[in-house]
Amino acid sequence: MNIKVIGLGGIGSHLMSPLCRHIDASREGQYSVTVIDGDRYEARNADRQEFLDVGNKAEVTAERMKRDFPGITIEAKPQFVTQENIFFMINEGDVVLLGVDNHATRKLVSDHCQTLADVVLISGGNELTDGNVQIYVRSKGADVVPPITYLHPEIERPSDRNPAELGCEELAQTGVPQLIFTNLTAAVLMLSAFRMVCAFLSGSGKLVYSEQYFDLATGNTRAVLRKQ
Repeated sequence: MNIKVIGLGGIGSHLMSPLCRHIDASREGQYSVTVIDGDRYEARNADRQEFLDVGNKAEVTAERMKRDFPGITIEAKPQFVTQENIFFMINEGDVVLLGVDNHATRKLVSDHCQTLADVVLISGGNELTDGNVQIYVRSKGADVVPPITYLHPEIERPSDRNPAELGCEELAQTGVPQLIFTNLTAAVLMLSAFRMVCAFLSGSGKLVYSEQYFDLATGNTRAVLRKQ
């Protein structure tokens, strides 16, 4: 299984250790992990992102995971996903964990995944105290569940821009207030979805939901199974 983790900020930086720990202990197959992000860790991110050093997020994270889990093949791609490079980033049979903070990239990744015959996309995002996790599975050229753009016009018609199109000052101004607790919740739900999807792919389980909503302010979590 080739796992691609795109976006290593508040969500992605926290899901890496439990993800690698889980697959490192697994005896169910061979795994490789590719981490993808063109942004940098900075000291101001330390309140809610997990990293050991400043620098490109993909490279810093890959080094941390290689140190902790030397038995896993881990590769860093220190760049944003764009229309020009997505064909090299996401391939047939990949499992994609998408933790970006903009709808433009979600739309780009979703559209590309719909062109593949076999792919899994698990996308997580959050506001200050609430968020959601979406699952898209495509098998043998057919959708098992709808893409993440389904019933989500904010993703289908994004009003923001891909971070690769922004300058340094614009990137610095795109951040919105975040809580580490909300980021952690999104990461945990993405990992739970990953486990469910793995069971489905192996034939030992089924997809019981394709989207989860959560709200820390109310303590509510709601799961739904989307059907077109």
